[in-house]
Amino acid sequence: MENTKKKIVTIGGGTGNFTVLSGLKKYDIEISAIVNMADDGGSTGVLRHELGVLPSGDIRQCLVALSEAPEVLRDLFLYRFGIGGLAGHNFGNIFLGALEKVTNRFEDAVLVAGKILNIKGKVIPVTVEPMVLLAEYENGKTLKGQSKIANYKKHKIKKVILENEVHTSYEAIQAIMESDLIVLTPGDLYTSLIPNFLSFGMTEALRRTKAKIVYVVNLMTKRAETHGFGAYNFIEEVEKYLGVNVIDYVLVNTASPSEEIVDLYKKENEHFVNPDLDKIGNTRYKIITGDLISQIVFEKNSADKLKRSILRHDSDKLARALLNLVLL
Repeated sequence: MENTKKKIVTIGGGTGNFTVLSGLKKYDIEISAIVNMADDGGSTGVLRHELGVLPSGDIRQCLVALSEAPEVLRDLFLYRFGIGGLAGHNFGNIFLGALEKVTNRFEDAVLVAGKILNIKGKVIPVTVEPMVLLAEYENGKTLKGQSKIANYKKHKIKKVILENEVHTSYEAIQAIMESDLIVLTPGDLYTSLIPNFLSFGMTEALRRTKAKIVYVVNLMTKRAETHGFGAYNFIEEVEKYLGVNVIDYVLVNTASPSEEIVDLYKKENEHFVNPDLDKIGNTRYKIITGDLISQIVFEKNSADKLKRSILRHDSDKLARALLNLVLL
């Protein structure tokens, strides 16, 4: 009997993918998460440089999001050590690094971890070749490394490129070509989402696929990457890398965060992303709007050395909006 389940592919980093996948996995669909491999910060960065393994942090988050294993096992893969020589390290990152050494192939390590966590769907590295991100700034400066770029606040990014050419994995291309809907997830624009497009073969696949493509615009700006951006600016930047007429839908939040949350972000010189409905309403994209904000305020683990978003999209609201597109 032919499989009639709808196939949805997500593309992004760790946090954005995690949010979208957490909602989608509750439905009877086939899910594939394609994950950025440029990460070199925090626990992931230390393991990458000291052990020579590929970055696992974003992969781990996607595995946990799709996991149907007991809660204690999911918590274990999210556990971060707070003291001692392992302070700042995440158990899941260490586990995946060890698995890569045992299996000799990162993609095999991901498959084994997926079985242990009993994931619903697939988690696919965008590439299994070492990916090093470079940012060129408007003042002519160049920075190397995802973590440095994500924290540099002095100048505006002109563009991001890769230091060396890497090739998109066959599994990622196959998932894109066979999907019904592709979701470009929210998250750090230049250091989580766009690096996926820089992998050779990715943009061609996204242009060729018959799947509908939807971009979920961020809720808040980030000082180091998208200072002063409205929704229209986010779309413009994605288009620079994908080309025009590739995205079909844009999902934009129109609800305002609480004043308390806004004030917390203002302290970092970060702000609510204006929906820009007057601008994007005149584009070819089909615009979907609504209150997409989660009522849960995310607290940072004290052992985590990286900056994390405290305001995120509501997983269930996103899932419902995305599934409606598949059923159109």
